[in-house]
Amino acid sequence: MSLACGLPLLECVYCLGCARWAVKRCLHTGDRDSATWGHAAVADFAPVPRMCRIIMANYDDHLSPSPSSPPLLSPTVDPANIVRRRTYAHTRGRVTPYLLYLDHAHADIVLALRGLNLGRESDYALLLDNRLGKRRFDGGYVHNGLLRAAGWVLDKECDMLRDLLDRYPDYTLTFTGHSLGAGVAAMLTMVVVLNLDKLGVVHRGRTRCYAVAPARCMSLNLAVRYADVINSVVLQDDFLPRTATPLEDIFKSILCLPCLLCLRCLKDTCIPEDALLKDPRRLYAPGRIYHIVERKSFRCGRYPPVVKTAVPVDGRFEHVVLSCNATMDHAIIWIEREGQKALDLMLEKENAMSVPSNQQMERDETVQREHVEEHKAALRRAATLSVSGIASAYGTFGGTRPERSESFPLSGSKQPRVSWDDLIEQVFEKDEDGQIVLRSSSPSS
Repeated sequence: MSLACGLPLLECVYCLGCARWAVKRCLHTGDRDSATWGHAAVADFAPVPRMCRIIMANYDDHLSPSPSSPPLLSPTVDPANIVRRRTYAHTRGRVTPYLLYLDHAHADIVLALRGLNLGRESDYALLLDNRLGKRRFDGGYVHNGLLRAAGWVLDKECDMLRDLLDRYPDYTLTFTGHSLGAGVAAMLTMVVVLNLDKLGVVHRGRTRCYAVAPARCMSLNLAVRYADVINSVVLQDDFLPRTATPLEDIFKSILCLPCLLCLRCLKDTCIPEDALLKDPRRLYAPGRIYHIVERKSFRCGRYPPVVKTAVPVDGRFEHVVLSCNATMDHAIIWIEREGQKALDLMLEKENAMSVPSNQQMERDETVQREHVEEHKAALRRAATLSVSGIASAYGTFGGTRPERSESFPLSGSKQPRVSWDDLIEQVFEKDEDGQIVLRSSSPSS
């Protein structure tokens, strides 16, 4: 009798749990992720639409150095300034196509990678080359396939990048990419920052990254730690930066995908966020986040887009938004269009205020100081939440992190050229059980 009475009670509890999950999922909208964030400054967000157009040049089959046949997808990109372009024939599936572009108008050296090609098996293999806890890097965890792709790109383009940086000492070095390429760009930035001596006279402030609609590719401690050089751009409800489910599990479980996603969503909803944050192997969108918001809760249609920015620790795009725009917001064309529209509105507002040049410079300096303080606050917040890899490296928050890991050997001018793949592998060693671990000589291990 007691068992018979207990079954309805369990069913009620189960139904209430499912109803709670359904309500939270259905009422969660994309604009809530950045509701408490501040508005982005014009100078900080200005490069984003331009980076999108350079990325789109990878998709343009009509791209040629002839002025009589300008690019169709990126008409503002000058083909004559493309230093090098690599297609699938060159990369052989090791990485998505990319190009090196000299943006003389903005004093910028740009390496831009295209996103996932749904018709290329090699891109899926690159995306699926990962396992939780498989690859440790600089005291955290990263996506194994994306890190290997970054090593291959740097092996091929290291000499060219060093030559361009020497030839244009006042230019910045920017890595950018879309979707799968955004993850590779983030890995490129981390590896380069740890090995700045390999590219000649270059410092951390000269290097930056714009990851457009990135996949989750690094652990939380790395995402916060590199927020001063890595920027992620997310349009409204984009699904990929919010997809915490291991993508390899999704593709390997196509037949039971609805069941898998349901179980994962239930797990992410019921497990406290503090417990998720303490998981050192859980991957996140990298760096500082720029969230383009163009739709509001319980409102129909698009509104003038605004750009919110922060270095979030908890609440970093944890839940997938159930929206018919979740896949459309991932398209690079839409991100470029809405990003440019948001930038135009920001410029229009700034021009209407007609701020004198000296006051504009003071305001820009204030914004930069605020970004530094926000970054430090995010590191303190991560330490408070006991995020793995933060407290030991930033216990006092008084100093700056070294720009190069000691686990990467120094290279003099007379030393032979070292493979970037070898440099990456030197961070790791195998323990007695044959498992790959971070070398104890690393300062962040």
